[in-house]
Amino acid sequence: MILETLFIFLLGISIGSFLNVIIFRVPKNKSIVFPSSHCPKCQVKLKIYHNIPIFSWLFLKGKCSFCNSHISIQYPIVEVASGVMFVLLYLKFGISQEFFLVSAIFSTLLALSVIDYKLKAVPDSLNLLALTLAIIYPLKLDSIMFNFENALIFAGAFSLLRFYVSFFANKEAMGEGDIMIAGTIGAMVGIPLGTLTIFLSAVLAIPIMLIIKNEEAPFIPFLALALFLVTVFESNSIQFLNSLQLIP
Repeated sequence: MILETLFIFLLGISIGSFLNVIIFRVPKNKSIVFPSSHCPKCQVKLKIYHNIPIFSWLFLKGKCSFCNSHISIQYPIVEVASGVMFVLLYLKFGISQEFFLVSAIFSTLLALSVIDYKLKAVPDSLNLLALTLAIIYPLKLDSIMFNFENALIFAGAFSLLRFYVSFFANKEAMGEGDIMIAGTIGAMVGIPLGTLTIFLSAVLAIPIMLIIKNEEAPFIPFLALALFLVTVFESNSIQFLNSLQLIP
């Protein structure tokens, strides 16, 4: 069990390392395959030992070994977050088809969250990937149409909410990317748990909104985190809704 969990963590941080490539290149419409990893400052190709997740950043003390330029702490943070995410999903689903599909969904959402945090905009390609994976989850033909319907309901509801909030706030509220994430939430967990997810995301976001006040805050990270918590603690979430008599 311990060795298996360690393997899952190593797999997770390796995926996290790849997510950093996606986060850096996809918004710039660059290939995620070519060229191979290199320093964005001096353009020198990195050695294999420069790409060991977490440990390379620590060993190099957050600096390029060629030009001594600063390497963002984003890299180890994303890798650690991905590793922890994989372990928690493994503890819930075990080694299964469901585990790999859900891990792919949340890996995509992690990349989207970081991109949204950095750029306040997200690539449609990644958003569509997350939505598509959520619709086909858990790879059962009889549930795909049901998931698709829930995706439409949540995306439509978020679109209406966006118009209303924008009108009363007299400024653009939420982005199109948030609407697609709402569709992903509806497809993945359904209406009752999806509603709880939206509510939880707002609760998570409120303290940050109060701190930054007038600055624009990305909402996708809160949506993704709330969905992850509801997924991992699904039984607890259902019990909570049952206690409120919100699930028939």
